[in-house]
Amino acid sequence: MTTGFRLYRGLEVYPLVYPHRATTPGSGHNYDEGFDAAVRIQEPGDAVSTSRSRVFRLEVHRPFQNAGDARRASTAYAEHLIDTCPQDTNILDLALAS
Repeated sequence: MTTGFRLYRGLEVYPLVYPHRATTPGSGHNYDEGFDAAVRIQEPGDAVSTSRSRVFRLEVHRPFQNAGDARRASTAYAEHLIDTCPQDTNILDLALAS
């Protein structure tokens, strides 16, 4: 699920939050097991051109207890990635060590 974006240092930041356990066919969402998070960082673009983007998954030891915590963590992670990216490199081109 996506909840909009914010602009940070000229890049669009989209927090991506989803249930930790996938929904099984025929049942409702399982929010009791917590949430996982990722973030999409994208160059701003217009309706005509295609802009580049990249998704970064947050590596955490256990799921977030609620969607709000996951959203805040994904936004903070994006800001950290952008802030620590070398000046002569674009975050979208950066190869991150796993």
